[in-house]
Amino acid sequence: MRVAIAEDGALFREGLVLLLQAAGHEVVGCVGDGDSLLGIVATEKVDVAVLDIRMPPEPDGGLTTAEKIRALSPETGLLLLSHYAETHYLMRVLEIGAERIGYRLKERVAGVQVLADTLDRITAGEIVIEPTLAKRLVEAPARRADSPISSLTDREVDVLRLMAEGHANNAIAKELFVSAKVVEKHTASIFTKLGLPRDQAMHHRRVLAVLAYLRSSRIEG
Repeated sequence: MRVAIAEDGALFREGLVLLLQAAGHEVVGCVGDGDSLLGIVATEKVDVAVLDIRMPPEPDGGLTTAEKIRALSPETGLLLLSHYAETHYLMRVLEIGAERIGYRLKERVAGVQVLADTLDRITAGEIVIEPTLAKRLVEAPARRADSPISSLTDREVDVLRLMAEGHANNAIAKELFVSAKVVEKHTASIFTKLGLPRDQAMHHRRVLAVLAYLRSSRIEG
């Protein structure tokens, strides 16, 4: 895929270029600020834009730039990176969009396999959330009584939490020591209880379920 990078740290920026090239992707631009990245997206076909959350032209310039890219080119995927798993960053990411977007820790994508998998999932239309944040959700205070999530059983919440971490059904089954068919049954129940439309693609219903989970959880960044 064609990837553009905006990262004000020269060393990490060059490291990303090497990782992307090792994964077989084409880097169409590599810059140190958001305004320059916008210029690239406006003139080049970019499948995914990779942005540092904290970079010029303002403290959280990556988020501002991501919003502008989403308005300018809705089909361009967005991968936002940070040194820290911050809830308020995640909430900003969710405001930008629920598809073709990701928020990962820099240290977690510093490997070809994880970075390539993250980009593949983003281009497939998914939202990719740093597992550290997803795990924090399950340790959060009790779910609000008025939340649709409160209707889920404890096992269904386990399935949804693992879904939020990015696991497919087979991986969820392995983690919970159940069969894939049992996971499919729980997933169908989750979709029904959350009122998710049946005419949506499977991956999109998973995204909507994860969003419901995130928004119902009271977590502090």
